[in-house]
Amino acid sequence: MGEYKLKENNLIKDKAFAFSLMIIGLYQNLVKANEFILSKQLLRSGTSIGANVEEATAAQTKRDFITKMSIASKEARETKYWPRLLNESKLSAENLSIHLKKIDDIINIITVIVKTSQTNLKS
Repeated sequence: MGEYKLKENNLIKDKAFAFSLMIIGLYQNLVKANEFILSKQLLRSGTSIGANVEEATAAQTKRDFITKMSIASKEARETKYWPRLLNESKLSAENLSIHLKKIDDIINIITVIVKTSQTNLKS
């Protein structure tokens, strides 16, 4: 069995990596503003998305690929929670709307990948 790979330079890998860099910058700003707890959660889940997408590219089977991408989806959904909480709690003065838009885009792309992969697996 060969590896089940995404195309090189693909959209979700690029978006997840760019988003991780955004999250690292946001984390640094939050720490400077003395927010240490939620920022750490955000850093962990926000950078985990790309790590799981990378793992999916080395999947041994389609099922393994779907599992890794599903984990990336869960991490993306968790990541969306933290900026919303930071906004509503007023723990951050930062405008987090761009982060929320980017994570919605990532969630939508991963959802399509997982659903398409599941459909193709059944075929």
